[in-house]
Amino acid sequence: MNRLKFGAFLAPHHPLGEHPMLQFQRDLDFVERLDRLGYDEFWCGEHHSSGWEMIASPEMFLAAAGQRSERIMLGTGVVSLPYHHPFNVAQRIAQLDHMTKGRAMFGSGPGALPSDAYTLGIDPMGQRDQQDEALGVIIRLLRGEERFSYESEWFTLRDAQLQLLPLQEDMPMVTASSISPSGMKIAGKYGIGVLSIASASSEGLQSLPTQWSFAEEAAAEHGKTVDRKNWRVLMSWHLAESKKEARKEARDGLHRWHNEYTVRVLGRPGATRVDDPDELLAQVAGQGASGGGSSVIGTPDELVSTIRNLQEITGGFGVVMGFVHDWANPENTMRSWDLFARYVAPELNGHIRGLQASADFVEENKKELIAGATAAVVAKIQEDPRAAAAMKVTMEQAKKQAQGGDFRPNEPDLEQVAKEEAKATGGDGS
Repeated sequence: MNRLKFGAFLAPHHPLGEHPMLQFQRDLDFVERLDRLGYDEFWCGEHHSSGWEMIASPEMFLAAAGQRSERIMLGTGVVSLPYHHPFNVAQRIAQLDHMTKGRAMFGSGPGALPSDAYTLGIDPMGQRDQQDEALGVIIRLLRGEERFSYESEWFTLRDAQLQLLPLQEDMPMVTASSISPSGMKIAGKYGIGVLSIASASSEGLQSLPTQWSFAEEAAAEHGKTVDRKNWRVLMSWHLAESKKEARKEARDGLHRWHNEYTVRVLGRPGATRVDDPDELLAQVAGQGASGGGSSVIGTPDELVSTIRNLQEITGGFGVVMGFVHDWANPENTMRSWDLFARYVAPELNGHIRGLQASADFVEENKKELIAGATAAVVAKIQEDPRAAAAMKVTMEQAKKQAQGGDFRPNEPDLEQVAKEEAKATGGDGS
């Protein structure tokens, strides 16, 4: 596998109570910080209910983020295609690519919240088929095909063609995938990437090893190819300098997120209220994602080990996506992302391997290296009688200090130096 890329996935999941205006600004500040820290990607989603997930238009948010960042790629994670006319989606994505100077990524899905589909009068049984149908049309539009018409049960196109194509010649595209194989099959059908959004749960982790085969089978069936480097796997973590500190910082926020959002608001199947925050912490974190838990709440070293283990289990993926949550306060949350950039990313991609090898080489050969350097210095000193005399005095005083004398290295005995110089040069020392 090539080097991993790293990104952040913001649903968002913000607890109720904070001013929405300030939440938007804090999220934009977050993207700006990720850009400076060297993260490769940022994704945000589309939701219209639940209270906790309040970005209704990822394109609008990403356009603002594009003005405050320079290099990080910005993706819709995801646009729920059954909610929109495909032509409008294609136009917005093309415009976003220009407004971000060629940094847009197009992610799509069927729609995650049942309450959104209910509000819009959409039958949940048809959402995945609608995503499939709309995506095929959008890809044709974004790739600049000649004008075409399309008739569907839920949208119509007549002589359609985008007047503005994306700035990128080949815009990155992904589809959301959870536990069912439908997302992977759509990715294979169109030869695009995958965003595995359920992998932050225990069930999602268990399904990962078999997921990629669905994409490969669908790609072969439709004459396409898929590449693991375009497979993005979502993980949850909170990092600190020690495991104890990380757990203390994330404990109460995790408890609130699970009980108030996952259980009370969403009513996610299989999720039950846990009254003891320490019990929940053990369930979610366990020994890290490699030891039964779905998240890592601990140190950078633990997360490095977990990611390597997940790479081995799945056969390899290209991008590690961190789930953005408010388990800790804003300051500690940002420090967690900072620790990831400083220690996890460079360790996984070998950025410090050469530095470590250099340090190890010097350690292993320090006696020979120091001996050679010392010999060279002494040889040069001996060429100058005055320098040789000064060195002799210094060595004698160092010996005296080692034997318990009161010699101070920064206060040489000038009288003794003068006498030694006189001996060396044939003078009288005055």
